Amino acid sequence: MSKIAVVYLSTTGNTRAMADAIADGARSRNVDVEVKSFYDWKPEEAAAADAIAIGSSTFHYTMLPPIEKFVDKLVGAGAKGKDGAAFGSYGWSGEAPIMIAEKMRIGGMNVLDPVLRVQYKPNEKDLKECNRLGKDLAEKIKK
Repeated sequence: MSKIAVVYLSTTGNTRAMADAIADGARSRNVDVEVKSFYDWKPEEAAAADAIAIGSSTFHYTMLPPIEKFVDKLVGAGAKGKDGAAFGSYGWSGEAPIMIAEKMRIGGMNVLDPVLRVQYKPNEKDLKECNRLGKDLAEKIKK
């Protein structure tokens, strides 16, 4: 069975909610999904999945340093050529998901658009978009 790793770093729980909605969307397409905080993932474990979705909140106009290091290690651990997605919540500026997607692309991953950015707590419409991203990612790896 195809597998998606959903990795997130959430400071307030908002990015976590997005991660859960992405996972629900992928599961609805009969894909195995594992959702964990990046603290609980080893880059090699995430890189072993067929696709990887990475999310982070934005802090001081950038992604948090631990998630940046994780993405760098992920690419070095065999994620090149895999499908991926980037997402995250923010309070003011929202650069982290875009930066994650760029790092993934530079590392040779195929990143689905759109990169999902949600200001503050995701509402019902935002969570539906996250769910759709999970479905799209699942369909891509099942082909």
